[in-house]
Amino acid sequence: MSEIKTVGILGSGIMGSGLAEVAARAGYTAIVRSRSRAAADAMVAGLAKSLAKQVERGRLGGDERDAILSRVSATDHLGDLVECDLIIESVVEDLAIKKALFAELDQVIKPSAILATNTSTLAVVELAMATQRPDKVCGVHFFNPAPAMKLVEIVRPLTASDETIATATAFATACGKDAVEVKDQAGFIVNALLFPYLNNAVRMSEQGVASVANIDTAMKGGCNFPMGPFALLDLVGLDTSLAILDALYDEFHDANYSAVPTLRRMVAAGRLGRKTGKGFFEYSR
Repeated sequence: MSEIKTVGILGSGIMGSGLAEVAARAGYTAIVRSRSRAAADAMVAGLAKSLAKQVERGRLGGDERDAILSRVSATDHLGDLVECDLIIESVVEDLAIKKALFAELDQVIKPSAILATNTSTLAVVELAMATQRPDKVCGVHFFNPAPAMKLVEIVRPLTASDETIATATAFATACGKDAVEVKDQAGFIVNALLFPYLNNAVRMSEQGVASVANIDTAMKGGCNFPMGPFALLDLVGLDTSLAILDALYDEFHDANYSAVPTLRRMVAAGRLGRKTGKGFFEYSR
């Protein structure tokens, strides 16, 4: 297996920041690349604030916080990732954007580096074939929030080498995660099973079977789920959820993956969930 020392992360949003924290906690050097210097600096400041709260609550020691922060840096220049051993892409769930980014990265980073995507649904092989190193491309799907969620799906496209998959798995395990290997199929394991459930919950509400609040209460109390389907949709983001359903439907043409009208209309109205302050529920911002 290749040895991983420095990890590059593409994207400075919630997931990018979470990935940086996870990698730095595990002792890796983490370099986060954002499209703007302001966004890059804001990510580091946000991470420092989050770690400070953990210290206040007694979940983290001050020395440990300082060590984590010392291993994280941010940039707005792809060239700063040139010596990374592993690069994890976590940008918008748009195949064309991701393919263009992988093609650009392929020309910048060192030949031995592994390129991974944090996509939750899209075909990893299409990203692999946008590069000159398809054997070194795989999926490394962390769940949100990355520091808290234990699962990582290691996605093996047809083109990936055994060494690439072994190295990605070892990295996830070193980060304290439970790594499961899955073939490159839309939705992988979790989303392929989860999103029909979420979609059908919205359909049930449309049909007037029960209110949004009562459906959430029922699924928490009846199935012992930590949150109901509508709270989960708001957490994931309704736009992200719609994109996942559309990708699943495009691959399988199963009616359970056909997004219900309410979901499309809420996305069109900009009611995307927690990130906009309003989805199926309202949130203070």
